[in-house]
Amino acid sequence: MIRDATAVLDPEEALCEDMALLSGDPLSWVRYAFEWGKGDLAEYTGPDAWQEQVLADIRDGLTPNDALRIAVSSGHGVGKSALVAWILLWALSTCPGAKGVVTANTGTQLKTKTWSELAKWKQRCICGHWFELSATSIASADRQYELTWRADAIPWSEHNSEAFAGLHNSGKRIVVIFDEASAVSDTIWEVTEGALTDQDTEILWLAFGNPTRNTGAFRETFRRNKHRWRHYKVDARTVRITNKKQIDEWIEDHGIDSDFVKVRVLGEFPDAADNQLIGADLIRQAHSTVYKPDEFDSAPVILGVDVARFGGDSCVIYRRQGLGARRLYKQTGINTMQFADIVATYNTQEKPDAIFLDMGAMGAGVYDRLNQLGVPVQGIQFGSKPITESLYVNRRAEMWDGIRKWLRDGGSLPAKGRESQDLEEDLTSPEYYYDSRGRMYLESKDDMKARGLQSPDDGDALALTFAAPVQKKQYNPVPRRNEPYNPLERHRMKRR
Repeated sequence: MIRDATAVLDPEEALCEDMALLSGDPLSWVRYAFEWGKGDLAEYTGPDAWQEQVLADIRDGLTPNDALRIAVSSGHGVGKSALVAWILLWALSTCPGAKGVVTANTGTQLKTKTWSELAKWKQRCICGHWFELSATSIASADRQYELTWRADAIPWSEHNSEAFAGLHNSGKRIVVIFDEASAVSDTIWEVTEGALTDQDTEILWLAFGNPTRNTGAFRETFRRNKHRWRHYKVDARTVRITNKKQIDEWIEDHGIDSDFVKVRVLGEFPDAADNQLIGADLIRQAHSTVYKPDEFDSAPVILGVDVARFGGDSCVIYRRQGLGARRLYKQTGINTMQFADIVATYNTQEKPDAIFLDMGAMGAGVYDRLNQLGVPVQGIQFGSKPITESLYVNRRAEMWDGIRKWLRDGGSLPAKGRESQDLEEDLTSPEYYYDSRGRMYLESKDDMKARGLQSPDDGDALALTFAAPVQKKQYNPVPRRNEPYNPLERHRMKRR
């Protein structure tokens, strides 16, 4: 039992003693640390049933002898980010010197969902003032311990796995959390597995996520490696806080047996082998492929123009010619008239053979202004009928699949800088499914945002360059000196 902290002279000392008593009981800690039923928690009496089960599992299974591994496969909106925040705050506040590492499928997910939720619950926590929260860490407020008593948010990278190889904290406590674990590289899983070897140390490894992929390390925690993991599958329909109206719409639109509902609602792995449309391997290939500047002079120049939907989204222009593509422009907070003038400027500079513009949301205003300026532009509705109706549900899926095919054929993308990072995150984020007629479709932008992903503005702009076949208006090739001209010849160079 927790004694009444008001009965002692020093509330902080009493709080410290209570935290020590709750070191092995995260469920009781969560009930104690927050003012359930009051303030912004007025409508909540405590954790949901599935969250209580996980917390109880940690209470009953955590020992200094073996790492406790827990995997949670869930539908959307069940409260997993809140549970991550509770576990981190419990682990740190009840064990001085505890260390933690948190990663997620993308840096955006880590920042806008996982860490944002941690900030919210830290403010509500009875001992939240013990720690300082930055954009990438939560650490002891006592400067003497800020480097040794902390948890860090670290975006994962297959080529920089040192942070996951150095998970040592002998004699104390280590917490490792993978959020949206389906998309975390198998390399990071392997490195983490090899690092959790400290003796006489409480080691807790938790993997949470929508089960978006039927392959990979997260899937294997429920299959080949299930004997090493404790498992939960959380059906969003059974959780108190989920949006039941949205769930009913998903089931009505996609069907209870569809992969979309399995992943987003039932917490079950899809039948398809992989729901990621464009894999990181294709992006790496595109980064390492370089062509000569005049390689595709005979190919049409195409501009894809994506217009921002909301205040935080960006207006983007991409240029593609043959197997080469690059971003010309990206900006937030620009109005439609200004953006139309910018598109007109690039039309003059680049002399494109076609301009395809997103007509959704604010696109109509840009389209009308460009027509006034005499700029030939074709408006594209992402939700309109595809050219090949037997294969795709809508134009958006068809255009994005155009990117995938182009990358497989040797498409080249910038390998460095902010553009490279933005485009890689955009292209690897959307998931795809099939309807009852076997036609492919992508998850909506709203659904992507709901799981912590930004609108794929760069990806959409590049996709628009695949809106329709384009013929070059005019091309007069000039043979290279001392060698015959061959329009089919390709000269590839690898970056060193």
